[in-house]
This record gives sequence, structure tokens and C-alpha cells, in this order.
Amino acid sequence: MDIMGNKKILLLFLGILLIGIIPSINSVGENRYCCEKTVSGAWCQGVANPSECSTDPNLNVPVPTSCENTDYCQIGCCYDSNEGLCMPGTPERVCTDRGGIWANDAECNIPQCQLGCCTLGDQAAFTTLVGCKQLSSKYGVETNYRPDINVEIECLATATADDKGACVYEEEFQKTCQYIKQKDCDLLRTSENSVSFHLGILCSAPQLATNCEKTTRTTCVEGKDEVYFVDTCGNVANIYDKTKEQNNDYWTRAVSKDESCGAGLDNINNPDCGNCDYYYGSMCKPDGNKNICKSLGCTYNNVAYDHGETWCVSNDEPMKNFPGSEWFRFICYNGEVTVEPCDAFRQSTCISQTYEGGYTYARCSANLWRDCIAQDNKLDCENEDKRDCKWQSHDEYDNRTLMFACVPKIAPGFDFWGSTEEDEGGEADGICSIANAECTSTFEKGLLQGTWQCIHNCQCCVDGEFGGDKFEGCYGDLWADKKKNLCSALGDCGQKVNYVNARGYPNRTVIIRDGKAVTK
Repeated sequence: MDIMGNKKILLLFLGILLIGIIPSINSVGENRYCCEKTVSGAWCQGVANPSECSTDPNLNVPVPTSCENTDYCQIGCCYDSNEGLCMPGTPERVCTDRGGIWANDAECNIPQCQLGCCTLGDQAAFTTLVGCKQLSSKYGVETNYRPDINVEIECLATATADDKGACVYEEEFQKTCQYIKQKDCDLLRTSENSVSFHLGILCSAPQLATNCEKTTRTTCVEGKDEVYFVDTCGNVANIYDKTKEQNNDYWTRAVSKDESCGAGLDNINNPDCGNCDYYYGSMCKPDGNKNICKSLGCTYNNVAYDHGETWCVSNDEPMKNFPGSEWFRFICYNGEVTVEPCDAFRQSTCISQTYEGGYTYARCSANLWRDCIAQDNKLDCENEDKRDCKWQSHDEYDNRTLMFACVPKIAPGFDFWGSTEEDEGGEADGICSIANAECTSTFEKGLLQGTWQCIHNCQCCVDGEFGGDKFEGCYGDLWADKKKNLCSALGDCGQKVNYVNARGYPNRTVIIRDGKAVTK
């Protein structure tokens, strides 16, 4: 992590500030008086004449001796508790006037001034504990202070411990190399084995004279987007660039992604450049006997989708909510389509939204249908914040007021097999029975008439012959059709076919006419 900018900077805070105090000349010299403060503003100065000293009544009067021999100019250590800085060789008055804490130790050998190693991401500072906390707060990182590292050069080495470079060593009488982190390279160093680390240099660098040389082979690296060259020792080198297969400079120094070919592009299917970029929709993937930047997008039913897009699919396209139909959320991720089913029986459905540029996002959403039939007005029925329902108009041919007119917007499925013999129909029987209804038609005929004429509820019957008698004046099966539609709107009820166009349990769904079952 580069917390200071695009370039790495080593923080060399020593936590020690020096205040320029000019010692007074010994009393045998020219300056025979010690001013706590001179007229010009200098502190603890030796002067030849007391008139050169400040006349501030809060200061000590000049005395004819060197400043080192006075109490008011005794030097010590001044500690700034806010910044964690220590100032050796500081007079007490100077320290306290600046808000510091004075200690009678001119070399600042006090616990507060002990220096340690402060790690800040990929950088390091040699400073005090308080100074480390200040730096951590300033750059927004966690405080990581190492008092056990009390040598500056060791502290600075921790800043590059995770940086990679060429780790050169002897193996089986050959000079070989690994491109690894500096801290891992240090582990290879023994008393018998001489190891050298070259930050930012590749193992194939000619000046290292190792047995690792450039090749035309490439590889995909776990956790990275790009296609990389590989040297003869198997070390990952720079991003693949066909134009630089034999370029010594390109095989010497590690080159950043921004400096490589095709920077800022997806380079999809580019045979000459392996600078893939996940955020632009590409990633290194095998393609036959080579590696290449492949698109992260997908194709489903001849429709192209971008990486990360999601969309809705049902097994009953277009979705008609037939028994057995379900919703699914399809996901395009890394060039592959995965399927996430929504809840069975349409207890949840899939909804999608298309954004600018055609990007779609879908999600499974609960089907809030259970309290639809309890709503007795259109406003409450169609309140989408609370339920997923629709309002159906009353049957104008029915001579009674319907007990419900609010039905699920998406007819659900439910348990129709039950958990016990007594509950053979399961949840389906209880819900579907809500739509049960009867309608009795009345007929009459005169003594000399041979045909029965419908006089009441004629919308519930059809003209025809029954038991040798003829019946006329009926409107047809308008009432039955309406009731069938209302029943179907509740869920998997009534006369329906399933999503594969097969009729289910036809012998359990009948219309009763004149007291007898009639096949329809």
C-alpha cells in the first residue's frame, strides 16, 4: 500500500530536534556575564556587558559567570508530548515556554525519547511511540510500532520487506535466481550460502549472469488479471508483449501495468498483448495452447451479457404462472452463467431492472400474496408496499356480493399432497375452497308446453336436453367461466394445465349441473 503517493518514500524521522544554543564563553574570556535572554531574543548567552540582556522582570538578572554554571540556564531534554519529539541540550525555561516537559538529561536518555520502528503500510519511520501514533493517525493506518528494532537501517529494511526482486544464490554449483519478496530472500541466507537481493530486477537480467533466461512462454497468475512471461527458471516476469519477446531491457527491470502494452484497455482476444483488466471486463484464461485476455461476459439464448449482469428466466416462458412454473435468477460471472433458483411454488419471483447502457440487474423477491383475499377495497388491495395483489371487478351477473375481489398478482403454488391421510389435499384444499360457489337456476313450463324455460339465474346454465326434457333460455356458462377464472387467480386451483401443458387430476375438478357431474 502506497499511502504517500504513487512513489515509495522512506520516512526517516529520527524524533530528535536540536535547538541552536550558543554556549557562553568561560569567565576568563571576553564574555563575563550570562543573560537568560538577550535583547535580540537569544536564550542563555554569554555577553560582555549586562546591558545586552533583556530587562524583562520575569527573567533572572545577569550574573558574572558562564551560563553552564547557572541554575536558570542548565540544559537538559525537552519532550513534546503532543508530537512525540525530543530536543536535547535545551534550557528548562525555553522548554517550558514552548509547552514541553523538561528533564535533567541533556542527551535525552529518557523512556519517552527511545526510538523504535514505526511501520506505515509499505513504509517505515524511525521515531518515538507518540510520533508513530501521530503518523498513523495522519495517514489513516493502524499503529504498528516495533520498539525491539532500535537500529535505523534495520527499520528502513522493513519498508521493502514485501517488495519483490531477484534473489540470487548458488545451487548445485550454478548461479540461479528466484523472483521473490525481500523477506523471503533473507530466509535463504545462511553462513554457507551467499545470497544477494536486487529490488525490482528480474532474474533474467543479463547483468546478474544467472541460469534464468527469457522465453516465449506465458502463464496466468492466481489473483492477477494479466498474462505474464515466464523465464527458464519458472519465474514470473513482465506482462506479455509479443513485440518485446527478445528485448533485453524488458527482461531486466520489472515494468508496472501502466507502463505495459495496452494500458487502460481490455485487450480482449489480443494475440500480441496480455495486459488484461478485470474492471474493463477481461482476464487471463487458457485458449488452446496459449493464454490470452478473455472476455468476462456471457451469452445466453443468443443474448450477450456483461460480467456481473443478472437477469430473470422462468421455466414457463413467457411466464403464465402455470402449476410447476418457477423463477430463476441467472448470473454472468467470469465468463460463466450460473443459476440461482427463487423459492419454489412461486413463493418468490424474479424482478429485474435495466439501467442506462442496457445493463440489467435482477433479484428474487418474496411474493406477498397471502392476505390478498382479506382486502375489501381497491386501494388496500393494490398497496405494493405491503402486498402483491390485483383488484378484480365484481360479477355483475351474480345476485350476491362476492366475499372477495382481491387476488394475487402472481398466482402462487402450494402444498397439494398434505402431510397426513386426514390432510390429503394439503394447503391447496384450504385455499382453493375459498372460491367454491353454487348457483341454482330455476325453470318452469306450462301444462301444454314441452320445453322448460329458465326464469332465474339463467347465467348459470346452458340450453340442452336432460332426462328427456329440453331446457331453454339459458345464457351459457358465463357464471361458470367467471368462477373458474376467479378460482385460478387464487393459485394452482381449478381447471388448469401445468407448465409442460399436462392436465393435472382432471377427475378432481368438475362442474356440477342439476345435481350431477358434467364433463367439460
